[in-house]
Amino acid sequence: MSVTPTVAKGAPGIPARWTSSAKSGVGTALSARSPLWFTTSHGILNEVYYPRLDSACTRDLGLIVSGPGGYFSEEKRDAAHAVEPFEDGVPGYRLANSAADGAYRIEKRIVADSKRPVLLQETSFIALKGAAADYRVYALLAPHLVNAGMGNTAWIGEHKGERLLFATGRGVSLALASSLPWGACSAGYVGFSDGWRQLRDNGVLDPSCYTAQNGNVALTGEIGFSAGKTTALLALGFGASPEEAADFAL
Repeated sequence: MSVTPTVAKGAPGIPARWTSSAKSGVGTALSARSPLWFTTSHGILNEVYYPRLDSACTRDLGLIVSGPGGYFSEEKRDAAHAVEPFEDGVPGYRLANSAADGAYRIEKRIVADSKRPVLLQETSFIALKGAAADYRVYALLAPHLVNAGMGNTAWIGEHKGERLLFATGRGVSLALASSLPWGACSAGYVGFSDGWRQLRDNGVLDPSCYTAQNGNVALTGEIGFSAGKTTALLALGFGASPEEAADFAL
């Protein structure tokens, strides 16, 4: 059965808020060719700044884990966090998030690409209870372009034959790509039709929610983990247009 893509319900979303100021890491690229800065806290990526240090473009990028029997876990709230730099003086981080209920462990490596404005996050999912196939893992991205949570537009699209998660606002765009193909994806309004609420309330994403315009928006995509593929590279690219951001992300 085909699904007709529609604009998500609940515009413009709840009033936008920034995340915690209690940062566990601050990083940047090692080259001026990549005008990118980022922060981390609570086991996830927080603000990414582009193309200047005073231009925040995201609120955060975290993971949601779902499973049998309505299982729902958000790593930033439901896990213990550990973080360490790659080594002294290197602006990249290893993060490890262990579920409080012992169900899973998530390991990440986060670094800014030195040649292009792209934030790279290598993500591994390890099932500690049951098998990896019992779980679904979703990336949840909150765009805040530029220095504002309202007035953003998000959608699910394609570029050069690859499926990506897009957002644009105030002359800057972002695109999120995955080395493992995206599964179910959605774009929605925070507090009403965002992926967090869809997964919390229904356990699945609404495949018709492909666009959320001019509001406080969120993007959600299922990472294509499987028994033989438990590591994915997420690439969050930035540019003056959606096409430029996608070119960088790919």
